[in-house]
Amino acid sequence: MVDPFTPEEHERIDAAMAAIERDTSADLCVVVTRVSDRYALYPIACAAIVAILLGALVSLLRPDLSSRTVIAVQLWSLIVLTLFFDWLPIRLWLVPKQVQHARSQQLAHREFNAHALANPNQPHRILLFVSLGERYVEIIADHQTHALAPDGAWNKIVDRFLATVKAGRVADGVLEAISACGAILREHHPA
Repeated sequence: MVDPFTPEEHERIDAAMAAIERDTSADLCVVVTRVSDRYALYPIACAAIVAILLGALVSLLRPDLSSRTVIAVQLWSLIVLTLFFDWLPIRLWLVPKQVQHARSQQLAHREFNAHALANPNQPHRILLFVSLGERYVEIIADHQTHALAPDGAWNKIVDRFLATVKAGRVADGVLEAISACGAILREHHPA
């Protein structure tokens, strides 16, 4: 799987995170993933539906063909379509947006909980979660940090991030979001 960031962008992100760790008593985690789920069921299910419909169409148009031939057509179309539908852009196109966002949200919350379990002595934390394939962004904060942030602060950060990513600058969007989250942490949880 291709890394969405260059080594220089990784260094800039790491430096920004280190500065926040130095300046605050809170934990900021950033998770950027290509996709939130494999969605393995969708390529095979869609290919099976198309193969069945293709077999029915062949049977209607060519009733003289033997059932073995129709089954062979279905089997080969199932194999070819499964391979085609398994290509990531097509696979993501097959998955409904509601399912994509639900899976991304589940992964984001699992990541937040995993970071909380890894460092239970740290009560204040923010997770910036980005799933590139699903075009999903979520900022999760502990209850106290969430309550201390000004109204709409999290939505503004996400909106600015999305605008920057739409301009084709994913790393800059991540850095801006880290900086904005860091400002909230510096204000409410200084070192």
